[in-house]
Amino acid sequence: MSKLKISAQEMVAQARARIEEIETKDLIARLGDTDLVVVDIRDVRERQRSGFIPGSVHAPRGMIEFWVDPDSPYHKEVFADPSKTYVFHCASGWRSALTVATLQDMGFDAAHLREGFSTWEAQGGPVEMPDTKKG
Repeated sequence: MSKLKISAQEMVAQARARIEEIETKDLIARLGDTDLVVVDIRDVRERQRSGFIPGSVHAPRGMIEFWVDPDSPYHKEVFADPSKTYVFHCASGWRSALTVATLQDMGFDAAHLREGFSTWEAQGGPVEMPDTKKG
């Protein structure tokens, strides 16, 4: 395989240089704010294994551009309120940095959780576990 023009790590660094990054402690302090929408872009298996931020919206990374776009047949109403503050997160902050940079390019205002979910619980963030009971 030939060398890539840009590495994934370089893409993340470029994204982080131009987007708003929120520290874990600052997002924890804002939980409960009715103007805040926390968006978890991790895979459903990650959420099942590690839990999730209570009240967060799950939006799989592969669908986010379509869910945000009001002209898309896949648009989700949760992304239709420009008065809300949207903060996206993944596990370590890499996927969410790329996601927010892409959404910014689309004209959608958002920020991301700099360290992702990786330090959330250790810094005192509440975690909800999914109900795995089937029935």
